[in-house]
Amino acid sequence: MKKIRILVIEQSPIVTAGISTSLTNSTFCQVVGTTNTLERINEKIIILKPDLILLNPSLIDYSKKITFKTIFQDFSQIPVVALVYAYFEQHWLKHFNGTIDITDDIQKIENRLLEIYHTTAGHTETTSETYELSDRETDVLIEVAKGLMNKEIATKLNISIHTVISHRKNINRKTGIKSVAGLTVYALLNNLIADNELPYR
Repeated sequence: MKKIRILVIEQSPIVTAGISTSLTNSTFCQVVGTTNTLERINEKIIILKPDLILLNPSLIDYSKKITFKTIFQDFSQIPVVALVYAYFEQHWLKHFNGTIDITDDIQKIENRLLEIYHTTAGHTETTSETYELSDRETDVLIEVAKGLMNKEIATKLNISIHTVISHRKNINRKTGIKSVAGLTVYALLNNLIADNELPYR
């Protein structure tokens, strides 16, 4: 699976080094570049081609009513995630595609970055509907991750193939993940299945 390419924009060298080092051995993410300023950021994005941007929100001058939407207006398809380690007003944070806390452990950070990437990248529409999977959708997701086909899932869960297909469409819509490989990673990171349950094991 292709790793998510991350550009870190953070003023603290220690924080930047910590994130970069922590993600060095990540299966799903890689830091492709770092910078401590928003100057010439468009050029950096063009050169580095990140899939996701991790940004300390304090680097934005909100007194000028500037948001990341204006800063990254030419790259609106790239999710921008707030890296938070101090109090920040929620009405500013809501403009980001998501947030992570510097006190989170690396597994939680990886999980959150993957979730944000798959639910926002390439999806510009906004909606107020819930993105939580129902219990039955979760059951179907687990069987998909285990490598079962629609007919096998229907038999195992005692539901029709039509219902399985309907659940799978809802899963794709709610998670933003279209591929079986992506759904498998999602299931692993959310502790829905263990690694030894995967079909290639």
